Amino acid sequence: MKHVSPLFEPFSLAGLSLPHRIVMAPMTRARSQQPGDVPTALNAEYYAQRASAALIVTEASPISAQGKGYSFTPGIHTPQQVAGWKQVAERVHAAGGRIFLQLWHVGRMSHPDFQGGGLPVAPSALPFDGEIWKVDPATGQGAMVACPVPRALAPDEIPGIVDDFRRAARTAIDAGFDGVEVHGANGYLVDQFLRTSSNHRTDAYGGSRENRLRFLQEVMQAIANEVGAERVGIRLAPFLTARGMACPDILPTILEAASFLQSLGIAYLHLVEADWDDAPVFTEEFRQAVRGRFSRPIIVAGKYDKARAQWVLRQGYADLVAFGRPYVANPDLPRRLAEDLPLASLDPATLFGGGAAGYTDYPAWDTPAA
Repeated sequence: MKHVSPLFEPFSLAGLSLPHRIVMAPMTRARSQQPGDVPTALNAEYYAQRASAALIVTEASPISAQGKGYSFTPGIHTPQQVAGWKQVAERVHAAGGRIFLQLWHVGRMSHPDFQGGGLPVAPSALPFDGEIWKVDPATGQGAMVACPVPRALAPDEIPGIVDDFRRAARTAIDAGFDGVEVHGANGYLVDQFLRTSSNHRTDAYGGSRENRLRFLQEVMQAIANEVGAERVGIRLAPFLTARGMACPDILPTILEAASFLQSLGIAYLHLVEADWDDAPVFTEEFRQAVRGRFSRPIIVAGKYDKARAQWVLRQGYADLVAFGRPYVANPDLPRRLAEDLPLASLDPATLFGGGAAGYTDYPAWDTPAA
C-alpha cells in the first residue's frame, strides 16, 4: 500500500475536518472597494478559487480606523465592511472551504493620512525603520512611504483596543467565518508590546516579560471569552528583526506566550519564519522548545516547499503548513503539490492594488488560460 505523505493526511482543527495540511497563509492584496475599505465580490471570488486549502486565513483586516496602516486593506469595523466579508465567507463555504479572518491593528506601522492627521499609536514613542504601502490620492499610484515616530498609548486607551479586538472577533463569527486569527507578528501592535526594542513602558504593560505579555494575554482572553478559545488562533514571528524589532528577549517571551496560549486552549499557534535571504535560522532547538510548551495545533509558514513541509510535519514540529506566495498564482495549490505539477509564477507588479489582473485570473491546472 502506498504511504500517504503527511502533507495529505486529514486533520481536525477548531471542530473542522481538514482534508489535508496545506493552509493558505494571510497575504495583503489591497483590493478593497473605495472609499470605505469594503470587501467586494472580486475578493469573494479570489478566496473561493482557493477553497481547496485545508484552511484559508484571510489577509489582515483592521479592527478599527486606528488599526489601519496600508491603503485599500479591507476592514472589519463598519457595517459595509462586514457585509462585504460575509459574502467572502459564504462563497468559500459554498465551494467547500474553511476560512478564518485575520484581525489586525498595525500600531506604529501606519501614517498620519490613515489617522485623521494624528500620529500612529504604539506602546512607546520610539523612532524605527519602517515603511507602509500608501496610495497617493492625487495620482492613484501606490508607493512605500516611511512611518513617523508614533505616540505612546495612554494606559486608559489600551482597554479600548482590547475591546476592538473582541468586537471584531464577534463580528467576524457573526459574518460566517469559522474562526479568527490575531495578527501578533511582523512588527504590528501585539508584537510591539512583546519586544524590549519597541516597548519602553514603565507601567503594567512594559518592563518585565510578564508585563510585556499582558496586552497579548488580554486580547486573547477577551476573544476567547467572546467566541470561544477553540475559534481563535494567533500568528507570531519569533525571529523577526526587521522594522526595528530585534529583541534579545523575544524567544523566551514567545515561549512564555506559548504556555499561556496552551492553557487558554486556543485553536492553533501560527509561527511565521523569517523568509528573507540572510534571515536568522529558525532553529530546531526553538521548534522543540515551542512544542514542549504548546501541544495544540501548530501552523508554520515561510518559504516552504513540499519536501520541507513534509519534513517539519514528520518531525512533529508542526501540524499544518501555510503557503503564501505560491497561492497567489496557483489557486489549486494542494492538487499541484499532491500530483507534483509545475507551479505557476506570480507577477510581483500586481501583488498590491488593482483589479482582477494578477488576482483572480491565474488559472487552475486544467483550466485553459484566458
